Amino acid sequence: MNRTDTEVEYEEVQDTDLGDTFYKYLPYWPFYLILVIVGLSGAWLYLRYKQPVYQTTATLLIKDDKNATPASELQDAFDMFGAKKNVENEIEVLQSKTLMQEVVTDLHLYAPVYIAGRVIHQSGYLRSPVFIEAKQPDSLIGVKEVHFKVNSKKNIVLIHDTAYQINQWQSSPYGILMFKSNPNYHAPNDYLVTEDSSPDYFFSIIPVKKAANQISSRLNISPSSKESTVIDLSIESTVPKEGEDILNELLRVYKQASILDKNQLAGNTLKFVNERLAIVSNDLDSVENQLQNFKAKNRITDISAQGQIYLQTVAGNDEKISDINVQLAMLNQVEQYVKDKGDLGGIVPASIGEADTDPVLTNLLQKLSDLELQYTQMKKVVPENNPSLAALTDGINKLKPQILENIQSQRKNLLAARNDLISTSDKYSSMLTSIPEKERELLNITRQQAIKNNIYTFLLQKREETALSFASTVADSRVLDNAETSDIPVSPKRKLIYLAAFLGAMILGIIVIYLRDLLNRNVQNREDVEKYTHIPFLGEVGYEKSKTPLLVGAGKRTFIAEQFRQIRTALGYLGVDAQHKKILVTSSISGEGKSFMSINLGISLALTGKRVVILELDLRKPKLSEQFNISRRTGLSNYLIGKVAEGELAQKTTFENVFLIPSGPIPPNPSELISNGKLKDLLLILEEQYDFILMDTAPVNPVTDAYIISPMADVTLFIVRHDYTPRVLVQNLERQHRIDALKNPAIIYNGVKGRGIERYGYGYGYGYTEDANDKKWWQIFSK
Repeated sequence: MNRTDTEVEYEEVQDTDLGDTFYKYLPYWPFYLILVIVGLSGAWLYLRYKQPVYQTTATLLIKDDKNATPASELQDAFDMFGAKKNVENEIEVLQSKTLMQEVVTDLHLYAPVYIAGRVIHQSGYLRSPVFIEAKQPDSLIGVKEVHFKVNSKKNIVLIHDTAYQINQWQSSPYGILMFKSNPNYHAPNDYLVTEDSSPDYFFSIIPVKKAANQISSRLNISPSSKESTVIDLSIESTVPKEGEDILNELLRVYKQASILDKNQLAGNTLKFVNERLAIVSNDLDSVENQLQNFKAKNRITDISAQGQIYLQTVAGNDEKISDINVQLAMLNQVEQYVKDKGDLGGIVPASIGEADTDPVLTNLLQKLSDLELQYTQMKKVVPENNPSLAALTDGINKLKPQILENIQSQRKNLLAARNDLISTSDKYSSMLTSIPEKERELLNITRQQAIKNNIYTFLLQKREETALSFASTVADSRVLDNAETSDIPVSPKRKLIYLAAFLGAMILGIIVIYLRDLLNRNVQNREDVEKYTHIPFLGEVGYEKSKTPLLVGAGKRTFIAEQFRQIRTALGYLGVDAQHKKILVTSSISGEGKSFMSINLGISLALTGKRVVILELDLRKPKLSEQFNISRRTGLSNYLIGKVAEGELAQKTTFENVFLIPSGPIPPNPSELISNGKLKDLLLILEEQYDFILMDTAPVNPVTDAYIISPMADVTLFIVRHDYTPRVLVQNLERQHRIDALKNPAIIYNGVKGRGIERYGYGYGYGYTEDANDKKWWQIFSK
């Protein structure tokens, strides 16, 4: 597919703009080089003193209720009180302030020890022979940089000339502390730390809560994946051993807290069963003693077959009634517990008795137990006004009425069944009237014994099950990977730091140059001139450090001399010829080089064998006379007031074919003299005598002399100086051009300097010199 001409042209414009932008900043490469060197040096210093940070990781497997497997049924049989957990909740538990404060206390991270350095301080976790333990960590007040010395030979620590024995509790200005031997410290062989050779150690005391918050900010806990019940834990530390100890200790205290919660639940249930056993045991002993005494007193050994049949029937009913009574007693116990439990967070005892045959009540009690266990665990983690805690409280409060309603329903059913059984037992009891009274009493005692014995056996079984679960309590989680630190530090990344320093230096250099150009209100390049005006561009003149303005002459082959030759040639394109020879030279403000341009352009025109006369028409601040070393006692001002004839004005200069008409004495009214008509007559006379007439006038911005003279000229050369002429004056020139204020204007860009270290020239590294054989070394190699 062929591209259109517009697309090709657009690409060429883009390439040109990109190239222009590149070469706009390229000449400042030494500045970039300095910034890069400074930036890389700064990066090197940063990496030299920046302690590397390592990442320590560990993984934990959670027994999630969403992913229970049939293989776990045997374990659940021994773990009666283990509530399955939710991964999201366990992450919050691991991130809790309570656990982290316990880690800080166990590892004594509230009093970190450092080795003082000239630039940075290093951690003394492994490099200090002692660490600090506080007797009451929660009461510590923050202290910064307590310097001390260690004398291992005397087994003392010196703080401000006060000696403290190592491994002994001692009072200090910072609390009751113990300087304990550091088990992680490994001193070099044959090295003994004395008071004089001890490094400068210091410790800081941080409140436990603040230290826990600082460590928690470096801790990252997240699930391994959405479907997994594995939790990834990671922490960053400058000391790998410290990071490993923190994660391992966090996993330990988390496991310990989980087991403690389960043991509390089992302990409450075991206490309830033991209390019931004590009551039933006393009742059973009483019945057995009563039976023994009755048989001994009445010498009873057997019961008649008929009476036995009736009694068995009555006994069966009575046993059922007893079972119902036990169930009612259990229901009363559970109902009393639910009603009396005002404070949330307690542990619901496991239901026992035949009430377990009702799956609805069993399920409700299990739900209540799970909710209260979750409430107990979460209450350690979050504040009381937490929405999650409020949700659990609401669930418990809604569940209790359901349990009470179920208990009432079962009680009604049991009472109805007991009444039926009592009625039947009364019926059979009436049939036993024929049985001797003593035999009936014996049977009653035996029946009570059987009932109590059944209850006692049942409670013993439940106690053994609870004790077995209590003894076999395990955590609902398992550590898959203990804390392990990577060999490669995660920060600082050396390559990235050096790359950032290099790019930052380059970007900073570009920004500085861009802002300098942006804040500079003067013309910076030819594009600025072409942007603000449509006046044609005649040529450019480079910047010359020489203090003399006379840069053009016979035999001179400098680069600036060549530029004036180009301007001389370009005058023909403006219509300058034998009939149109009057050239006006002006500028916006003083100092832009119009006098310099008039002198050298006049000399350049004279080098072609033409007669050139230069009129010093800047009657306010004349400079040409001084440059040509010609007196201006008699000049244009004398002529314009009629004191001197035109034949007395022109004076020969040191340059062949170049004549100067000086300004004369500075008049009080230059504009009025210029506009009195005599200047026009003078120009007509000079046209007959000279091939070119150059008129150096005052700047157009402060005065109007140039606008008065311009209609008398054939061409107006307007001088714009690089990094000197304000852009706003170029805009004003364009507005004047729209009303034809200057006749046939053209712009000459003067004093052009290269950007950065760029030498102004053709761009090939080669320029004209005074002598073709006098070339610099870079000019020779640049050919």
